[in-house]
Formats: sequence, structure tokens, C-alpha cells
Amino acid sequence: MPESPETLVGRLFNAFNQRDIGQIVELCSPRMEFFAVTAKEVGRGAPYIGPEGLRDYLKDVERFWEELLITPARVERRDDRLLVFGRVFVRNREFGIRDMPVAWIWQVEEGLFVRGEVFADPDEAVSRVARAPA
Repeated sequence: MPESPETLVGRLFNAFNQRDIGQIVELCSPRMEFFAVTAKEVGRGAPYIGPEGLRDYLKDVERFWEELLITPARVERRDDRLLVFGRVFVRNREFGIRDMPVAWIWQVEEGLFVRGEVFADPDEAVSRVARAPA
């Protein structure tokens, strides 16, 4: 029986918070595309793609943030996408400490994450999902 969206997201977010690259790669398709706020902060213009991209992402997180934790609060299924509302806690010398609401849009196929995007503005994520073709 396939995992519920809430369970799947919980496993991914827990793996991220633990920086468990093996578990993250296991939960993601080899063709995973991830668009993260951290990419902009480190000057990366392209998404993180595949297992190597996910490894690069974790390296960028460790290099830029002293601490970064994510917490999902609500998951809404929208066709093959999951709209996740939650919070991110970040800390670094430049920005100090921030605890803020965020949203993610995840595309899941056959129980694996194939695309993810982080939105610092949850309303932008809601608009994006509403505009996306089913």
C-alpha cells in the first residue's frame, strides 16, 4: 500500500533535518529537480538535479546556514502535486535567526519525489498550484 502524502513528506523532511543523504536519495527520483531558496543565496542559478544535485544542495546548506530546520504543518494533495505548508528555522551570521512560514510544492510519481520548489511566500505557492494545469 502506498504511503500517505503526509507520511512521505514527513520522511523527506526528517531525512533533510538529519542531513541523511542516503534516505533523501532513496525518497527521490534519479531525475529529481529541486528549486531551493538556498540556491539563490549561494549564487546558483540552476536547480539541484538528481542524486548529485541533492548532495550539492546539502553541501550548500551546510556552507551557508549555521542551522536550517524545516517543519511541515499541513499537506494538501493537488493531482500529482503536494502543497505543503510549514515553517523554516534558519540561522547564520548575516541574517541572524529567522523562524518563518514557508510552502513547498512537491511533485510525486510512483511514490518518489520528482520535483520540489520552496516558496518563502506561501501565497505564491498557492497561486502557482492554482495556475498549474492538472
